[in-house]
Amino acid sequence: MKDTLMLHNHGNLQRAAKLRKALERGGGFDSVAAIFQLLDDGSRVRIFWLLCHCEECVLNISALTGMSSPAVSHHLRLLKDAGLIVSRREGKEVCYRAADTPVVKLLHGVIERTMEISCPEYAGEEGEGAADFTPEQAATVRRMHDELLQHPEKRVTIEELARRCLMNPTTLKTVFKAVYGDSLASHMKEHRMEKAAELLRRGELSVAEVAAAVGYDSPSRFSAAFRERYHMLPSEYRKKRD
Repeated sequence: MKDTLMLHNHGNLQRAAKLRKALERGGGFDSVAAIFQLLDDGSRVRIFWLLCHCEECVLNISALTGMSSPAVSHHLRLLKDAGLIVSRREGKEVCYRAADTPVVKLLHGVIERTMEISCPEYAGEEGEGAADFTPEQAATVRRMHDELLQHPEKRVTIEELARRCLMNPTTLKTVFKAVYGDSLASHMKEHRMEKAAELLRRGELSVAEVAAAVGYDSPSRFSAAFRERYHMLPSEYRKKRD
């Protein structure tokens, strides 16, 4: 079929032809529309945002969001079917967290930034000085955060991270707390303990090896931190889940 000509020639037919060709590949746009349609419910966005920051069971999600367990389960099912969250079973409980994919990370960043722009009061609640940084600084901190999660075995000082991000340490800590709602140290400690629990459940490494894998050079310090988080020693946690 002969290509339909543009009705009006505004002087750039070649560019218009390229754009039309891109528009005719509708599958990508339909996929984007499907994601936005999935996130057109405020309660579902709240749950997705929460699971980008932590791993929780249905009862805890219900308590944190003020929603009923059946309603939470409904939203979780839709998010999981779309590949935005994943789950794991621990005994009789099922825990959920955001999937570790580029799409999920991008959506999380879009939600955070949109809330910062459209809801100034949200930025103020998330941390002091939340409005005193640029979108570029927030994006830099998110990239740094993702790199830290990929290498929990590496310990890096605030000063070194600040040099990498081209910020002073105070700005880095301020931006991080504004974006993630917690201090860098507390946030990373929580992720290290979650990773440690996962490795202990697998049972492939010794407690000392698990400690090293999450950045602890002292097994005793690791055991103390793990006990503070899970109220039992790593060896007890492993035996309980065998």
